[in-house]
Amino acid sequence: MAHIVVIGSGIGGLPTAYELRHLLPSYHRITVVTDSPKFTFIPSLPWVAMGLTPLSQIQLNVKPPLARLGIELVIGQVGAIDPEKQKITVGNSRINYDLVVIATGAELALDAVPGLGPEAGYTQSVCNPHHAEIAHQAWEQFLQNPGQIVVGAVPGASCFGPMYEFALLADFVLRRRGLRDQVKITLVTPEPYGGHLGIGGMANAPELIHQLLANREINAIENAAIDQITHHSIHLASGETLPFNYAMLLPPFRGPSFVRKAGLGDANGFLPVLPTCQHPDFTSIYAVGVVVQLNPTCTTSIPIGVPKTGQMTEAMGMAVAHNIAHQLGEISAPVVTPTLEAICLADFGDSGIAFIAAPVLPDESGNRRKAVALSGRWVSWSKIAFEKFFLAKMRWGLSVPWFERWGLKALGLSLVEPISQPLSPVVVPRTSPPVVK
Repeated sequence: MAHIVVIGSGIGGLPTAYELRHLLPSYHRITVVTDSPKFTFIPSLPWVAMGLTPLSQIQLNVKPPLARLGIELVIGQVGAIDPEKQKITVGNSRINYDLVVIATGAELALDAVPGLGPEAGYTQSVCNPHHAEIAHQAWEQFLQNPGQIVVGAVPGASCFGPMYEFALLADFVLRRRGLRDQVKITLVTPEPYGGHLGIGGMANAPELIHQLLANREINAIENAAIDQITHHSIHLASGETLPFNYAMLLPPFRGPSFVRKAGLGDANGFLPVLPTCQHPDFTSIYAVGVVVQLNPTCTTSIPIGVPKTGQMTEAMGMAVAHNIAHQLGEISAPVVTPTLEAICLADFGDSGIAFIAAPVLPDESGNRRKAVALSGRWVSWSKIAFEKFFLAKMRWGLSVPWFERWGLKALGLSLVEPISQPLSPVVVPRTSPPVVK
């Protein structure tokens, strides 16, 4: 038997563990290691910050579905990984693995810009549940004494959808409360232009973004680098200072500390991977989601990263589970690689934009097989429906069911595609499970 450890129980880790259990016979042991006993649907955190939905509504306890599937659960922070000895350290315990999937998501580089918050600075974030709750508390205080709002991202940020969502949701909530005329909203982005999204060439996305911002009277400052944040002031590299009473700024991401300590990643701790999603130096290590290194194909004057959407993360997870099953000799289907095609739903309260990029990264000439941006109220309804669907999948112990794959196929999208790349077989004795010391 083999012991597969999945580190992380988010949008990458939990579906990957489910798919592994679906593909592998029960004599293979699967363990999920996570620092939180709850799964959170991260794309809905802007709604939590705005008070439009409670955090509990987008969370679930991961223990019941994992136990039902015979997947072990270890709650704790991974402090170290030894790729040579194939061990991870969790607290005072060491866990042996035959194969490990790193799907932790990323750490927030809140030290990238002085004054970046919330814990040690002056701004809010919606990148994790704790920050979303802090942002909501600050939002409720702001509503008692409205003023100026600044929403944006600092240099090095890579996921811009929540920035646009937050700015436009703020406008939606303020209008609904009759407070919009008391508030000036400014959006500050390091993107070379609004709607670049870290990938460029997204069809008519820039036009839709600019039109929405203009219609909602949101001032946009593009190609802007935030240098420093002080109490109620954001300082740009251009010398301009933006006063604020409430600010939500997206930080850069970096790989988890145990990856950086082991020297497995790039300068920012992101894991390089082969087309099979394996680490090039240690093929017993797979990676899924935000921790994966993706290099931009377009250059920008201010550094920005490449986003990894939920669909991209799911695709990586499906590829990893398939390839592990192949590597263990349990399936004969060809090795696969994630297509990195993505659909992203950005909800603005009473409207939204659906972005489709296939693939996310354009080719050398800047072209994609498909690039579409569509707007309308239906996008908001679609995101709400998808949130409920995804949470239901996680409760049921499903990864990507056939009808979801069929729906993606109807949109001209796919998750994985076969490649002709051999995998070294994993030879392990089918005896007692690896010992946790």
